[in-house]
Amino acid sequence: MKQSAAQIIREYGPFPGADNVAGVTFDGSKVWFASGEKLNAFDPDTGKTVRAFDVAAHAGTAFDGEHIYQIAEERIQKIDPKTGRVLKTIPAPGNGGDSGMAWAEGSLWVGEYRARKIHQIDPETGKILRSIDCNRFVTGVSWVEGELWHATWEGDESEVRRIDPGTGEVLESLQMPAGAGVSGLESDGADRFYCGGGESGKVRAIKRPKRT
Repeated sequence: MKQSAAQIIREYGPFPGADNVAGVTFDGSKVWFASGEKLNAFDPDTGKTVRAFDVAAHAGTAFDGEHIYQIAEERIQKIDPKTGRVLKTIPAPGNGGDSGMAWAEGSLWVGEYRARKIHQIDPETGKILRSIDCNRFVTGVSWVEGELWHATWEGDESEVRRIDPGTGEVLESLQMPAGAGVSGLESDGADRFYCGGGESGKVRAIKRPKRT
């Protein structure tokens, strides 16, 4: 396994009215994050909040190219990002113990924190299609260019790891500085990850390593 220190490129926040950052996603121009009772979006160039919807947003957040998916307690809400309206809900696989969430290949990929698993689920029904075992608590989840990454946060230690989607084996690890926990994770599709910072109220952008 390749290990290195995470390179923090930029910090955003804290944001007005949002003292906790849970799930994070990226829609191609805006970074969205969950903050408990609100779903928020900011411009990553300016760092300014551009949207805030009053909708339950407790854990992972994902974007399928058209809609936002947001974990709220034991359910996943499908949300119109223009209006904040909840269009549909499906059960979350961890029944309230869910953490991060990503969209890839027509499925949602949902972390189950204490069970140390990532579940691939059907976005229409919530049915679990398969589960990947991890060896640490799972927080954020992200797919980028065929790579599956997840964040882990235990105590004061947090890292972002690339794993084999078939076996769960850790292939690469980016270790965050002490105290910089990662609650949510999403790639911008290129050279950076956006990392939710939990109770710090911040979102940190870190460098995604180039494949060698």
